[in-house]
Amino acid sequence: LLEVLDPEQNIAFRDHYLDVAFDLSRVFFITTANVLDTIPSALRDRMEIIELPGYTEEEKVQIARNYLVPRGRENSGLQPDQIDFEDEALHRIVRHYTRETGVRNLERQITSICRKHARGTLEGKDLKLKVTPDVVTELLGSPRYLLEEEVEERVKHAGVVIGLAWTPVGGDILFVDSSHTVKLGSD
Repeated sequence: LLEVLDPEQNIAFRDHYLDVAFDLSRVFFITTANVLDTIPSALRDRMEIIELPGYTEEEKVQIARNYLVPRGRENSGLQPDQIDFEDEALHRIVRHYTRETGVRNLERQITSICRKHARGTLEGKDLKLKVTPDVVTELLGSPRYLLEEEVEERVKHAGVVIGLAWTPVGGDILFVDSSHTVKLGSD
């Protein structure tokens, strides 16, 4: 791969398996990675790195409303008038049921709600469902992530502070507990 990306060598690159020469000088290579630390430095020096940040909560809600909800509804065999998601319900899913920079888990949760409603419809229950924050909790269970409530509860105790941690896929908060210990001397 280093030979392929080296402009001095890729004009007359020779594939040793096929034993054929290729001119790769006008080829544009695109690759993706979640973590840059595992890429060897020699290879990283030959790359133009473009970092794409994760989505904000509002962007996730817009993506859910415009793309994920229609896809989940269609994949579950529901008509557009059979299920409707309120914006607050989508915000609740983003805040309390997913914790990622992308939207894969958000799509899974939306599809899960659509499938449960489709099953209920087949069993003769309500034909139409307006998904509210309460319906989200009813269909998905207890919230998995209670960040605001957790922060409020944890920092009430003396000796607890909030720290920030950097991760390759975004970040997280840490609760740092401190304690005071007394060393007893021997007489």
